[in-house]
Formats: sequence, C-alpha cells, structure tokens
Amino acid sequence: MADISGAFEVDGIVRQKQELESLLMSNPQMEKKVQALIRKVLLAARKEISTAASGKIKNDPRQAYKAVKTAVYRRILGGNVSILNKRKAGKRGPVPPIVHKLETQVNSKGNHRGGNRMPRSRRTEDLLTYQGADRGFILRFLNAGTSDRESRVGNRGSISARSFFATSSQRAMEQAASQLETLIEELIKKEIS
Repeated sequence: MADISGAFEVDGIVRQKQELESLLMSNPQMEKKVQALIRKVLLAARKEISTAASGKIKNDPRQAYKAVKTAVYRRILGGNVSILNKRKAGKRGPVPPIVHKLETQVNSKGNHRGGNRMPRSRRTEDLLTYQGADRGFILRFLNAGTSDRESRVGNRGSISARSFFATSSQRAMEQAASQLETLIEELIKKEIS
C-alpha cells in the first residue's frame, strides 16, 4: 500500500512554493501590481509638490504649478517626480491684455502717463500664451534662480533662487516611501490569504 500522507505533503509543499513564487517580482502580475502602487504614491507626491510650488508663486494666473511630472520606471522598480521640460508648447491660451495702472490719466494725444511704453515683442506674447504644464520654465527659474538679465532696453535684474523643489520633494518622497512600504505589506498579506 502506498503512503498517502507523503503525497499530500509533497502537494502542499508544491502549492506553497507556487504561492511564494507568485509573490516574487519576477512574476509579471506582481510586478504590475507593485508598479501601480508606485504610481499611486508618486501621484500623491506630485500633488503635494505642486501645492508647494503654487504657494511659492504669489500670482499664477496661467497655472505654472501644473508643470510637475511623475515617471514610473519599467525595467527597475521605482520612479521620480521632477519639473516638466517640454520641447513644444501645447494648446495656447489667450494673450492677456496690457493693464495700465494709470489708465485714467491720458494726455491730449491719447497716450497714457507712466506704465510700460515699450510694445510687447512677439516672443513675449508667445510666452504669455503658455498655460499649465507648458510653463515648466517658470518653475525652473524660481527654483534655481537666474543671473542678471539684460534686454535691449536695460537691466532686468535677477531672480533669486527659492529652492522650493528640493525641500518639498524630499518631504513628499519620504512620505511616499513610507506609504509604499505599507501598501506593499498590505498587498502581500492580501495575496497570501
């Protein structure tokens, strides 16, 4: 007579081995689930960093704070959050009108006193039509600062570095890492049971 208890033990070990292998990252389904968790925590980190960016920009009618992007890596597990660097502008918005502070003070020729007497260049009008994610260059200027800027009509000064991205992203990524750890533990418990 054959030993039936030995056969049950072997089947149980084989089943446990298969369950453990399904939890490994070499399993494509498990890898996709973990990448989805990474994407989830990075989107939360991006939202927090965008909020910090909008707090540093006092007047942002064209929503430059939206120029924060996330990336989830395919070959290795991980991702990043960074300032978007688009090569081409997307949909353009309307050109904002020129607002003069002293509009009521007009001379006999119809000209206003004070304000900007230089007409806008075509490049300035193009930059003013950029909306949202297309304004990543604004976030980079504010984050890193600029040297003295000169134009054909004089000195335009420099923008001092605010370094908001390094501080807010460090905090957000630390929170994302701890949240990811918790989510992976929950996923493993769910897959085991």
